[in-house]
Amino acid sequence: MEFLRKFLIASIVFPFFSCNNDTKDSPPSVYIESVQVEEGNTNNNLEITLTLSNAVDYDLSVDVRTVDGTAMKDKDYTDLYEIIVFSAGQEQSSFNIEILGDDTPEDNEIFSIRLENPYNVTIENNIATVTIINDDEHIFSIPETGYSTPETYEGMNLVWSDEFDGSTINMNNWTFEIGTGNWGWGNNELQYYQEDNSSIIEGNLVIEARRQTLDNSNYTSSRLITRGKQSFRYGRVDIRAVMPEGQGIWPALWMLGSNHQQVGWPACGEIDIMEMIGGGDGRDNVLRGTAHWNQGGTVSYGQGYTHESNLSEEYHVYSIMWDEQNIRWYFDDINFNTMDITPAELSAFHNNFYFIMNVAVGGEWPGSPDNTTFFPQWMIVDYIRVFQEN
Repeated sequence: MEFLRKFLIASIVFPFFSCNNDTKDSPPSVYIESVQVEEGNTNNNLEITLTLSNAVDYDLSVDVRTVDGTAMKDKDYTDLYEIIVFSAGQEQSSFNIEILGDDTPEDNEIFSIRLENPYNVTIENNIATVTIINDDEHIFSIPETGYSTPETYEGMNLVWSDEFDGSTINMNNWTFEIGTGNWGWGNNELQYYQEDNSSIIEGNLVIEARRQTLDNSNYTSSRLITRGKQSFRYGRVDIRAVMPEGQGIWPALWMLGSNHQQVGWPACGEIDIMEMIGGGDGRDNVLRGTAHWNQGGTVSYGQGYTHESNLSEEYHVYSIMWDEQNIRWYFDDINFNTMDITPAELSAFHNNFYFIMNVAVGGEWPGSPDNTTFFPQWMIVDYIRVFQEN
């Protein structure tokens, strides 16, 4: 590159000094515009044009260099560093950047083109943005496969369920919590919860997390609770669901003590039947079952379970068995965590609890979405069932 630059400089020195003083003292400026390009499914060349403010009777040059943004070299585009030469009388000069296409749904991504080292020219704007428009459709679909559990168990009665078979959400069971809560619902989360993000589709409750700006939040989602409507102490709980996925996505099926508003958290106790933090580093197939309570401060006990494939691919059943002795967590009837609740310090877990279903975006635990996270994301719940002993 340095040899080429010296050659170019030598080749344009004589024309430069042959110009009159007015032209020499007032070199033209070079301009580059920001552009958008569809990604496509195959590689394609993007032509970028540099434009001079006016033509001159001598040669000039400027370096162009690509700079990563959310789009990354060798993944989304081919890196470029090149000297662009304008011959005498030339007002425009073009070069190509290869855009690397694929068929993976993802967010739009950007990278920059930087102009550097001008010779016989000034730079009007030194950075332009290239936006790669994702054109791979992210389609909502309900899986046709997955694990299921029976509607009856020997020695137990079905005391409450929601099969989500109606046309609308049953408000005798659920209440929507709205807004951003206190400090992002206690976790510095990024979403605004609203009712509009929940619906009933083909016998499923669907909670949709969107990239949507609302009331200073850049994401929206839904959070449904049964407080004051349905609460239980002990029994078996089965929830059949399909999880969302992606960095910064945090779905949860969980419970809080019904005295939450009176005693606060964590004194009320919390039972996380399942929660998952999405991410491309192998987290979309890992769930956790956890309990939280107060014992002179917040105490937590939990265990994780790693499935062979992502939890977004088909239905799974997330369960707890809860009695006076312990809480046992199950994934597709596999017991992966058990906690003894007989010590006096765990008295919170001998009270009534209500249910919460939500999809959070961002927060202290999962971190924020990044360029690998695509929206919308969906949590699909087929049923929730509560059984208790005869």
